[in-house]
Amino acid sequence: MASAARHIMPMESEPVGLSPAFVGDHAWCQERMMLSADLPDGIPLPTFFAAGGEFEHAIERYMAKSNGTDRRAVVSMWSLYYFSGLTIPYLLARRLANQSLPVDFRSMTIALHPDGLPRAFGVPHKGTTCAATDDSFESVSDLMETHLNETVARLKGCGLSAKLCWNNAAVYVDYVMRLTSADKSMENDLPLFIRGCLPDGGVNPFCGCVHYVEDEGERVARRKICCLRYMLPGIPSCGKRCALPSQRTPS
Repeated sequence: MASAARHIMPMESEPVGLSPAFVGDHAWCQERMMLSADLPDGIPLPTFFAAGGEFEHAIERYMAKSNGTDRRAVVSMWSLYYFSGLTIPYLLARRLANQSLPVDFRSMTIALHPDGLPRAFGVPHKGTTCAATDDSFESVSDLMETHLNETVARLKGCGLSAKLCWNNAAVYVDYVMRLTSADKSMENDLPLFIRGCLPDGGVNPFCGCVHYVEDEGERVARRKICCLRYMLPGIPSCGKRCALPSQRTPS
């Protein structure tokens, strides 16, 4: 992975934002995760998720925008934007630049689009250098311990199951792990999604969230639990990836 990190290091004149991994095909991450000082409209996450806080208003705005009538489906879809904006930049920096970004839930901020969807995350500093690894557990351990556990606990209060929340995060973890893996031919499920226990002996909430299947000659990453997007008007199906056979229409 060290060679991959050197490969994506930019020229001095190329802006990189928070991480040297945020260039080229990943330059969009510069607008999704940045220093909190560069996100003036950011709200501290503990404040954002507090009872009666901005999170409730954000869901109301997105519900109105999406014309959704099922609150669980609206919150689940909202969380997909949240988890993608959090996990993809974090793991790209972790695995391509050997950079551990400071994603402690208590120290981060969030900014929103007018429709209530997450626009960007703010972090307090650029983090620390970390050792290169291709281990799926090691890659996500800090993210799980300092952020995902906290977020899932708060989303559960909206009627979502914890398993659904973890599955929504898992699809992005799987995507980045495969994108950045030293083994470009890997086809099997990641150990993160197979083993029931974490390295410290705790229960692994990612276990079973994503598994690969053959579907009409195509190898597909299939979710264990549906994200409920089919309950929202105008939202495209995730096709063969869906956990529900009835919803596996072409994406």
